[in-house]
This record gives sequence, C-alpha cells and structure tokens, in this order.
Amino acid sequence: MAAGSAGRDVPVVLSVLGRPPAGRPPGVLAACDGSDGSLWALDRAMTEAERFGLPLYVLAVVNPAPAGYPPGMAELVQESVETLVESMADGLRRSVAAVQRQRSAPYAGELSLHVVLGNVIEVLLEAAARQHTLVIGTRGNGGFARLLLGSVCSAVVHHAACPVLVVPAPPAA
Repeated sequence: MAAGSAGRDVPVVLSVLGRPPAGRPPGVLAACDGSDGSLWALDRAMTEAERFGLPLYVLAVVNPAPAGYPPGMAELVQESVETLVESMADGLRRSVAAVQRQRSAPYAGELSLHVVLGNVIEVLLEAAARQHTLVIGTRGNGGFARLLLGSVCSAVVHHAACPVLVVPAPPAA
C-alpha cells in the first residue's frame, strides 16, 4: 500500500521465498506470525512507523523443517512447502486487514508484506540489521505459553543490530 492510500487496501505480498526486505530505506520491521501477540505488535509497529514517518515492513517467516529433511525428501515436500508459504502469505494479508479494521484511524503510510522461507531467528536478525526498529510480540505460535518471552523474542532482543520494541499482551479486561 503506498503512502496516501488511507489504509483501505491490503497490499500484495512482495517477496515470497525470497530474502527479507533489502535495498529499501530503513523502516519499522514488524514480525508477524498471525498470533495475538504478533497482531498487538503489528498495531504498535503501525503507530511507530506513523510517528517517525518511516515505511513499515511486515515480515512472516516460514520454517517448514526446523531439523531439515532427510536425504531425498526435499523434492517430496516441495509442494507442501509452497502450500505452506501461500497459506502464510494469505494469513499475513488477513492479519494486516484485521489490525487495520480495529484501529481508530487506519495506517496510511508505506506498507509492504514479506514472507520468507528460513530459520525464524536468523531471518529476523538479518532483516533487522537494516532497520530503524524491530517490533515483536512477547509470544508467538511456538506453543510454550508458560514462557514470559518466547524464544524468538528473546533471541532478537539479545542479538538484533537495531532497537527492539517488545509488545506485551494488553491487560486482561
């Protein structure tokens, strides 16, 4: 979505299976996996991008095989990986649309969506190296709700080359 579009349209996903946003001006990078925590972080990232007049890059990372594939299996799972990435791209568009609907004034700045295949922590750290700020929720879809900070959040807080804004869950109603 280009600046001035008043937040009415959700942009297409610019890079799928590619690299994190590169060759573009530094901006606010929002990590989004579709979890409630990432949606709260996305809302805050929109606010930060507006406040500083920066572009907003929304990044989802797909890691279909955390332990890797046994020899010869990569070809067999390629179709599943493509389906997973397409699903994540669709989920990313829906996440942005959901956050836009709940904001009092939709985000109207420069916005691009990126789905990248790889190790979540490595991709986020690489992408964050060129950014003004990385915004991330305290927990994502990792399944370990007992942790105060998720493993991805903890890793980027300790290793990112840019400031990291960690967005906690809102207070219970």
